[in-house]
Amino acid sequence: MKERQKKMVKLINDSGAISFSQLKIAFPNVSDMTIRNDLKALDELKLIVRVHGGAKSVDRIIGTDDVINKRLIRNVEKKNEIANKAVKLLDKGTSVFLDSGSTLTSFAQKIPDQSHLIFTSGMPCAMELAKLQEVHLFIIGGKINKLSMSVYGSNSCDRIKELNYDIAFLGTTGFIKGIGFNCGSDEEASLKRSIISRADKVVILMDSTKVDISNPFNFASVYDIDIVVSDNKLEETLVKYFQNNNVEVR
Repeated sequence: MKERQKKMVKLINDSGAISFSQLKIAFPNVSDMTIRNDLKALDELKLIVRVHGGAKSVDRIIGTDDVINKRLIRNVEKKNEIANKAVKLLDKGTSVFLDSGSTLTSFAQKIPDQSHLIFTSGMPCAMELAKLQEVHLFIIGGKINKLSMSVYGSNSCDRIKELNYDIAFLGTTGFIKGIGFNCGSDEEASLKRSIISRADKVVILMDSTKVDISNPFNFASVYDIDIVVSDNKLEETLVKYFQNNNVEVR
């Protein structure tokens, strides 16, 4: 295997998923055709999984949104940057829903100990929030996804539909311009749609590596979202796309 291909495998494994445009940035002196041939060869060797618009790590398991322990150590700097921005959207005394996922767990770690009513579907989020004295914490009931350590299923959706909250923070596995936000599980997508339906304000926490990543199940379009919180590496054209669709970008 060529040294370039080894670097490509490491990049994909470190990111979990990567778009073709991000690979072009990472390998600026390599032609599009060579990158495609590399992805094809690496896919045949079972070292990565080639998908529409890019590639995924073989560690990313089909039907889930990946193993939470592996996700927590990816893109840590980006997650912390996003979490620090997201905390500024919290007003004291509000009701909040926190989705599951590694970025949301980073966010939960940053939430100050002040009066909030917080619901979550993420067990790692709940463990972080349980350390706080002033937060009134509820975890949604349902089936446990042992890989992502999240709660999901029809019972979870039914419970969420009985609630109302001021603001919801959601993660996403991918985003395709013109299509929307997506994830790797139908049940996760259903849960996210239920969360969105009961929130006065919806915030997506998404680092720039999720752009142009396609997964099977869409859960929201830009019209469902009020704010996108990201790192500072979103392309200006994408920022304008969000703003033109009345989505604030932070």
